[in-house]
Amino acid sequence: MSRYRNLSLFLLLAAVWGSAFMAINAGLAYFPPVLFAAVRYDVAGVVMLAYAAYVVDDPIPRGRGEWKLVAVGAVLLIAAYHAFLFVGQTDPEVTSAVASVTVGLSPVLTTVFARAFLPSERLTALGVLGLLIGLAGAGVLAAPDPSNLAAGGTVAKFLVFLAAASFALGSVLTRALDVGMEIETMEAWSMLFGAAIMHVVAFGLGESMAEVVWTTEALLALGYLAVVASGFGYLVYFHLLDRVGPIEINLVSYVAPVFAALSGWLVLNEGLTPNTVAGFLLICCGFALVKRAAIREELRRRGVVA
Repeated sequence: MSRYRNLSLFLLLAAVWGSAFMAINAGLAYFPPVLFAAVRYDVAGVVMLAYAAYVVDDPIPRGRGEWKLVAVGAVLLIAAYHAFLFVGQTDPEVTSAVASVTVGLSPVLTTVFARAFLPSERLTALGVLGLLIGLAGAGVLAAPDPSNLAAGGTVAKFLVFLAAASFALGSVLTRALDVGMEIETMEAWSMLFGAAIMHVVAFGLGESMAEVVWTTEALLALGYLAVVASGFGYLVYFHLLDRVGPIEINLVSYVAPVFAALSGWLVLNEGLTPNTVAGFLLICCGFALVKRAAIREELRRRGVVA
């Protein structure tokens, strides 16, 4: 049952984070980019702190180890990831396809960082092959223009790469710093401090609340991203990170584009292209290689294979 629960939560997380792209696109029409991310985590942090106060005996980090864990989450998983990503995507040369392919490097980068900080999390040669096949699937799904990948915007593309690297390193260090801290407490304080850092970055970039256009669509986008994608999504993410490790949970960056494409088709009437189907099949093959031992065990348990 635990295996099915993990898979269900993984797919739910991919669906939530994949569909969040629609809310991001809607919200960026009303918010400056980094300030949008900062306000998103202002709301998410307050909501999660209230939730932590309700479900946890002591919702305040105690000791150097717990504050170090909060710092890793705030700096790498929240502030650096979103600031680098949003600033990078302001360059017209960095299309959503280019950005999604670059962010899709996260599982590969996680494997690299895990070799340094988490030797027990290392993958076999077949597992690494599965990661690469999944990355290829994400690339096919996004269907980037090869000429655009090699075109201008080098600095902006490097910023998006830094976003993927920040998230990958943050995932590994969060697992390595296992101090027994409650997930809800870690998540709430990481979001609040991460939001504070992004407010400083937004101020440095000249963004202000005076630029925000408050509409119903803006509030809906902010609410979905703050409560569902951030609050609930990260709660599921950190829960799975503790159960399956950073390499496997970061495979969500391969699967999320599938749900982004499906939600775009269902809600925005965006067409499903052959690239979408081919990319989905490649992602499935890559995921099967990484999880081949668990799949083989389940098939053996059901008597499908000897």
